[in-house]
Amino acid sequence: MLIGKQSWVFESKPIIRSTGTIGGPFEANGRLADEFDMLHDNLWMGQDSYEKAQTVLIEQACEKAIEKGGLTKDQIQFMLSGDLVNQLTPSTFAGRSLKIPYLGLFGACSTSMEGLAMAAYLIQTRGAKHAVAVASSHNAATEKQFRYPTEYGGQKPPTAQWTVTAAGAAVVSHEGNGPRVTSATIGRIIDMGLSDPFNMGGAMAPAAVDTLEAHFRDTGASPEDYDLIVSGDLGEIGLAIAKELCEQRGIVLKENQFKDCGLMIYKEDQPVLAGASGPGCSAVVTYGHLLNKMKKGELKRILIIATGALLSPLSFQQKESIPCIAHAVSIEAEGVTS
Repeated sequence: MLIGKQSWVFESKPIIRSTGTIGGPFEANGRLADEFDMLHDNLWMGQDSYEKAQTVLIEQACEKAIEKGGLTKDQIQFMLSGDLVNQLTPSTFAGRSLKIPYLGLFGACSTSMEGLAMAAYLIQTRGAKHAVAVASSHNAATEKQFRYPTEYGGQKPPTAQWTVTAAGAAVVSHEGNGPRVTSATIGRIIDMGLSDPFNMGGAMAPAAVDTLEAHFRDTGASPEDYDLIVSGDLGEIGLAIAKELCEQRGIVLKENQFKDCGLMIYKEDQPVLAGASGPGCSAVVTYGHLLNKMKKGELKRILIIATGALLSPLSFQQKESIPCIAHAVSIEAEGVTS
């Protein structure tokens, strides 16, 4: 199963049996609004804190994915979840209410593919029959922790990105119908010495290209093997840097073959500066928009490279640079029916 230095090839091709995508009010006005399972009309979601609202997002995404898969919570062996709030509090509290054996993951915005890779690993090795991987973020909870509370109204530079309020969950199974997870490349931590929390796309771009290069080296795949290579979430700044780095390293990509989740989810007139970010972004774009395209026959094989800036309020206060990581997962449409 291990191939090369940092990749797994899944011989059994674990199945993404079903997905659940939940969003907030800003996402309801976005480009992909029709591809969510559920959209909330306010950030509170019936709770008295934004962190509790994020727990609701996670619960609903998992419940929707399990329901769509024709399963019950008792049939799910493991829940793999991650977010951006201190000590994964929303994920932990969602695990408390869902009562599914729980594994907490932290990869910042790379958590979506970290979770999907680990779920596929569990299925491949018969460590589980069904696992649910979920990644989430909440704009108000995240902004309050890493930058300024939204109520403060602090002005942001054009390199900043907008944290998505969303949760995306995928039930990965040994049986059923759906796109298949064929391989995963686990990234290394890359730190280029950048320390600006308002330019995380620029900081994460080298990690994305490092993992892409490792994926091709380990698996023997090439850009021609993929209809689409999608990062999440480099935004406008990071994607431009990543494309330039690919060119420098001899990775030849077709025009419009390399895209970014952070540039897909919102409309051009939404004030998101350099684009979207947050673990929930790549999760809902992948589990909603991209897998829907697979079901329609518009995509046959895709590579998702989720990127994460592994900073914390503490590391920023101590004037540390930003360590970054990217995890890649290849998904193919074999056996998919609409």
